[in-house]
Amino acid sequence: MAHNGSEPQDSGSPGEQTQDAAAAAAAAPATAPALLSEDELALINALQLSPRASWTELGRALGVDPVTVARRFHRLSAQGTAWVGFSPGPRLLEQICVAYVVIDCAPGTTARVAGSLSAHPHMVTIERTSSGHDILATVATRDLPALSRYTLDLLPQLPGITAVRSRIVTHMFTEGGHWRIAALAPAQRARLTARAPAPAAVPSAQRTTHRELTSFDRALATRLAHDGRAPYQALARDLGVSLSTAKRRVEALIRRGLLRFRCDFARPLGGWPVAVTFWARVPPADLPGIGQSLIRLPETRNCAAVSGPQNLVLQASLHSVSDILRLETHLATAHPALDIADRVITLRQDKLLGRLLDAHGRSVGVVPADLWAEPAL
Repeated sequence: MAHNGSEPQDSGSPGEQTQDAAAAAAAAPATAPALLSEDELALINALQLSPRASWTELGRALGVDPVTVARRFHRLSAQGTAWVGFSPGPRLLEQICVAYVVIDCAPGTTARVAGSLSAHPHMVTIERTSSGHDILATVATRDLPALSRYTLDLLPQLPGITAVRSRIVTHMFTEGGHWRIAALAPAQRARLTARAPAPAAVPSAQRTTHRELTSFDRALATRLAHDGRAPYQALARDLGVSLSTAKRRVEALIRRGLLRFRCDFARPLGGWPVAVTFWARVPPADLPGIGQSLIRLPETRNCAAVSGPQNLVLQASLHSVSDILRLETHLATAHPALDIADRVITLRQDKLLGRLLDAHGRSVGVVPADLWAEPAL
């Protein structure tokens, strides 16, 4: 699954990157940049389906020259409008602790708090929201005690934060790495998905835990967070190992369901400027069936069973604000047992799976998620 190029690397400490991201957002032009073209969206869709496919494979599926495909992606990457990075695999999601954390801030401090939180490696995703609370964050730690220390002992100490409430994920039905745009024909999708087998099933007694992930694995994940399309030669050089070692370890982590790759893009520029979070109550007996049904909706980005009075969270990407009512009406009609208690619109996303974003959703830096580190401010 090697490829013929890599994404430009980000540099600097997390704090410096966060400051750069804030400066970039503040300096954004009054008018939005151009929307992504149909050809660019087709490439993004292809990379969603096969993030590490070679330029030749991508070009064959798209019907264009491999050199053109490579040039197109490098342009998108340089502009921060599309990128490929590391994502926890399904087995790792079963072993770590993930929570949706609702944060209230003192008046006038929300932007500063969001900027400070963006430098935290356990803050995977950060959204500033429209009502009910100021910040909605997705937090991941190695276990429940680490999450407790982070949310109970550390976050309340951060200047500007007035309240922290955690809703722990008890089951992840789907996460954003599975969300797809529909920019390819069925034959093109089939050509790309036919070469990507699912992770092999591993008996629970034999599954690797996060404690068995080596320091090399963590360094590998950090490197891949910056560039998920990094060639094995580059990984081997940067991590000081042989080419065969780098390739073998990446393939082993993928096979065991601990590592996966995903392509993300500036959603406002791609035609999905609206993100909404629904908090819902579902009878426990109906939760598995409804959750499985919701992940089949094309709008669904994240769906999880969570602790608290609202035991289901659904996050969707939409084309317009008016689509929120349409989606909610569909949910109420298709699932009478599902009671939506709140719907929250994202006003600005500051961080997405470790990527620092500007006001248009473009990547301006990277603070790789480090789920295994001890939480600290």
